[in-house]
Amino acid sequence: MVTIKHIVYLVLFIGLSASAQDRYLTRTGVVSFEASVPSFEKVEAINTAVTAILDTNNGEFAALVLIKGFRFKNALMEEHFNENYAESDSYPKATFKGKLQDFSISKLKESIIILNLNGVLNFHGQENSLDSLQVNIIKNDSSITISGEFLANASDYDIKIPKIVHNKISKDIMVSFEFKLQKKPSN
Repeated sequence: MVTIKHIVYLVLFIGLSASAQDRYLTRTGVVSFEASVPSFEKVEAINTAVTAILDTNNGEFAALVLIKGFRFKNALMEEHFNENYAESDSYPKATFKGKLQDFSISKLKESIIILNLNGVLNFHGQENSLDSLQVNIIKNDSSITISGEFLANASDYDIKIPKIVHNKISKDIMVSFEFKLQKKPSN
């Protein structure tokens, strides 16, 4: 017969198991993008306050980017990006949720290993799969660094480029990222 005592032990066991999972976290990840066209002003921005987490038990990885955190060299370009392209008041964040394939923390070392990352990127209200995205991973004593890049197409995320600047902004956007994740302390 199941008693309240058994239920309490079960809940405590599940809670302890969940908090004991090995997770690495950052709130200072870097995501940048470039959509420049030769002979015109560079269209590039960087966000240095990106949150990311890696569960080393299963290779699950997630990142959260606040869109208004992207900084451009030109303030007017930043304003246009937020108002006309990313529509950051309506779509304030971008997320990625995925899994590193064949991940095992025991395989990580102080030299670069390359793994595939599969997942879904949600930006501007649109979700698109990123499959077999090759990422570089390095582990040292206290951190795991994950970095890489991928090409995104503006139309995949319902980004409209006005005709007046159509020849000054690339439809293909190079996105780069680097996350130096620190081991999350146990609760």
